[in-house]
Amino acid sequence: MSVTAPTGFSAAGIACGIKDGDRPDLALVATHDHRPVAAAGVFTSNKMTAAPVVVSRRHLAATGGRAAAVVLNSGNANAATGEQGLADADEMCALTADALGVHPTEVLVCSTGLIGFALPMDALRAGIPRVADALAPDGGLDAATAIMTTDTVEKVATAVRKLPDGSVFTVGGIAKGAAMLEPDMATMLAVCTTDAAVEPAELHAALERAVSGTFNTLTVDGAQSTNDTVLVLAGGAAGPVPGELFVDALTEVCRSLAVQMADDAEGSTKTVFLRVRGAATDAEAARAARDTANCQLVKCSWYGEDPYWGRIASEMGAAGVTFDPATLTIAYGDHVVYRHGEPVPVGSGPGLLDAGALADYMTRRHLHLTVDLGQGEGEALIITTDLTHAYIDENMRTS
Repeated sequence: MSVTAPTGFSAAGIACGIKDGDRPDLALVATHDHRPVAAAGVFTSNKMTAAPVVVSRRHLAATGGRAAAVVLNSGNANAATGEQGLADADEMCALTADALGVHPTEVLVCSTGLIGFALPMDALRAGIPRVADALAPDGGLDAATAIMTTDTVEKVATAVRKLPDGSVFTVGGIAKGAAMLEPDMATMLAVCTTDAAVEPAELHAALERAVSGTFNTLTVDGAQSTNDTVLVLAGGAAGPVPGELFVDALTEVCRSLAVQMADDAEGSTKTVFLRVRGAATDAEAARAARDTANCQLVKCSWYGEDPYWGRIASEMGAAGVTFDPATLTIAYGDHVVYRHGEPVPVGSGPGLLDAGALADYMTRRHLHLTVDLGQGEGEALIITTDLTHAYIDENMRTS
């Protein structure tokens, strides 16, 4: 049930006419009793910031981190739309507030889709009351469907944790995202909910921690969106919970959603978990990993199921980090292809590379690539994908 798995939340998704063909394009996630609860958000660092991001930030600041609902539309990003875009985002919140009987600042707003087009407000004026009427405790999947753009599947996740007294609390989430996936964060929207009782400041800190190791490790094409938003609402029905246990559950949901986005990235056939270790610092590890993950030559080799280590070694050496070819080791899964400055000879004995087993490994959807720079204790993980013909087909036109 995703965002409706935690006690106290309802959701809905409908078609209101933003997209063609009667496809769902309007979603709502709300507290079941429409009362505001603790809320937090993290947003894109792109300075070309979309109107809904501006408005949601304002509302969280105005309420001290409280919200009763999140209204989301797909098919139109409401980005690069000037003052009219801000007015339209404000109106989406006001329409939702009127339907739920709350204050407009207690509504957060998200949009996703094409940049530079005005929202079809007539469709939203008619649709928002309908989506509010459709709110249901089992409406999480409908909401997840309604926020999809080039996604091919809904993205939902749930984590349950047991407390020492035997009671449980739950974190649920929905997300969308299939391209322009690059920290910070990715072309993505995500809404998480929990029945844990968490104060707004603690909730924001927990969300930042959860996002840093999940959504912020994701890159598909090196492009950063104008609309990236991750929101969390904490209803409190399960009562207070240990802070670290809550962070762990929220991180699990964010990680699941991030991997689902990589698995559904436009045209991708491989999801690659690229871990760089042995760097001089964590920051250098992250830089080397991200540079390599965004290299088109490396991405194409993954699409061709070619474990060609030369492109990876070259990118690592060009990343501007502490580097020595003589200490470099590269491995796909358990298959070491380059060790301490030399390619590993092909063969069947100890210390040799089993070419057949490696070829089989490269056919997998999930590839684990480890690069050890041999320069220190720094480590970082990036989740990325290959580059395919289908990605180009999807992105060579806007409609």
